[in-house]
Amino acid sequence: MATKIDKEACRAAYNLVRDDNSAVIWVTFKYEGSTIVPGEQGAEYQHFIQQCTDDVRLFAFVRFTTGDALSKRSKFALITWIGENVSGLQRAKTGTDKTLVKEVVQNFAKEFVISDRKELEEDFIKGELKKAGGANYDAQAE
Repeated sequence: MATKIDKEACRAAYNLVRDDNSAVIWVTFKYEGSTIVPGEQGAEYQHFIQQCTDDVRLFAFVRFTTGDALSKRSKFALITWIGENVSGLQRAKTGTDKTLVKEVVQNFAKEFVISDRKELEEDFIKGELKKAGGANYDAQAE
């Protein structure tokens, strides 16, 4: 059966993360049968990491605050998590299903496909976002 996405519900969750006045900094998009729907959401990145278990595949939209002494800004990441125990067929479908998620999640600084929990570490993701982010004024902080 072809995968579908609940665009309205997923868009509402996506907009919640994009809203700087919202405490929600992450949302997952999970499979409910053959439909991608919003999953969990939260204000603590560590709670997101707990969703990424070996037997699930999910997509996540996450807001990180980056910057330096002169400018703080929000950067967004699209993370595809594929647990170690996910079957080969499901792994393959995840790649094509991501196009559905990208119809909703359109603005992000960097995209990640992760199956190793070490790569979910906040410092690693922030470092990659910083590389993708342009100007770096850290040297002036001395």
